[in-house]
Amino acid sequence: MDYSKLTLYWSLLEINDWKLHIAATEKGVCYIGPINETFNDLSKWSNKHFPEYDLIENSFKLEKYKEEIIEYLEGNRRNFTFPIDLRGTNFQINVWNALCNIPFGETKSYSDIAYAINKPTAVRAVGSAIGANPILMTVPCHRVIGKNGSLTGFRGGLEMKTKLLDLEKQR
Repeated sequence: MDYSKLTLYWSLLEINDWKLHIAATEKGVCYIGPINETFNDLSKWSNKHFPEYDLIENSFKLEKYKEEIIEYLEGNRRNFTFPIDLRGTNFQINVWNALCNIPFGETKSYSDIAYAINKPTAVRAVGSAIGANPILMTVPCHRVIGKNGSLTGFRGGLEMKTKLLDLEKQR
């Protein structure tokens, strides 16, 4: 029997007032956390979602991801090109894919996303799936707002959501 575990690499990206934990498998980035999240938060997430993986710090392995995120946060990138390792239920994956179709600098409502995945009555379930999105910014859940145009919940907090939307509006 092979008792070796798979590896989930992580690093802390710090730029200006942003501190983001990033994690990736050999397949691609699987986690970008909210501003100022602790390592303990990342560890709890990885134990829940990747229990068969060892969480190992390795900034070198995550350098390509960090470079694109920095470019985005500095206003020099609109789209991410790095590979992702997105895991969830079929419904969550459908919602997250719909989020990736929201153009840079634009917003959609939860209802819009529900219609986009052909589940117009599943607005609450769409909200839950969006809240479970593990890859902030790359899977742009910050672009989803209330039907009346109000800012609504965001795993990274409304401050982070506002910063991301403002960053995209400025470009």
